[in-house]
Amino acid sequence: MSTLGPVAEGYLDYCSTIKKLTPATVKDIRCTFNRMSIYCSGNSIGKEFWRLSLPEFTRWINDCRQKNQTAKHINKSLSHIRGLIDYAWRLEKLDRNVLDGFYLKDAAQRNEIEILTVEEAIQLVRAFTLKSHIERRNRLIILLLYGCGLRTGELCRLSIQDIDQERQELKVTGKGRERVIPVMDGIFTELLAYLNDRRSSKGILFRTLIKKTGLSIKDVGDVVAEGAKRAGLVKQITPKTLRHTFASHLADQGVDIGVIAKLMGHRSPQETSVYLHAPKHVLNQTVFESIEISKEDE
Repeated sequence: MSTLGPVAEGYLDYCSTIKKLTPATVKDIRCTFNRMSIYCSGNSIGKEFWRLSLPEFTRWINDCRQKNQTAKHINKSLSHIRGLIDYAWRLEKLDRNVLDGFYLKDAAQRNEIEILTVEEAIQLVRAFTLKSHIERRNRLIILLLYGCGLRTGELCRLSIQDIDQERQELKVTGKGRERVIPVMDGIFTELLAYLNDRRSSKGILFRTLIKKTGLSIKDVGDVVAEGAKRAGLVKQITPKTLRHTFASHLADQGVDIGVIAKLMGHRSPQETSVYLHAPKHVLNQTVFESIEISKEDE
């Protein structure tokens, strides 16, 4: 007797009789469903696997990767499950398909992405103190790259006018598109303190110390490299590392991939799926909540 339930069995019958898939393909889909059922049972998940939320599917993906399954194999399983979820949605069993448009990029590309742990991110931020304007500026650069997931060019183009102090948001322009990013309380407090140092209501946000011109992409890279050196981090850390870490930590927290895509300025969640890596620990809180202005930083 099948343990898949009537919806999954109905979909398999639909694949066979309506979609006219080959017996081998239907058998392959059934194998995927059986593996998912076993996974849910083994992890005490008390619902049918096609009812999982995206964060729960993310944890399943992490489990697959820890078992050294390839991105190609996982994508095939995702395709099978996505078809079932779409079928259940059309039966009005679900209100949306959480896997719509979702797939993993090539594993080789994923392995090139360097990610910081929460502890390493905090070390990097605290590598710069609040004792001088230049230290405060460099610390804020790290905070915005990591805490808002900005591209290096986006950070360099930020102006004071892009800061909405009432709504606590940044207006960011990247790749020809504008987006609005909320700024966490601790980061916004440091941003306001930096603005108070600037004593200006307009102009580029981050400037060089002597010529007072906007920072270049190289300048920002040098700030990150200096912070990593001070923090004693052996990883090769670039501004893009902080952007990747922003997305990956949000994904670890179970934030909807569509929300992450909007914050990152991606055209679709497909671009964002590469950040769903296999974490070695479960985060209890994000670093955004952990970073506070403390006496030891002053």
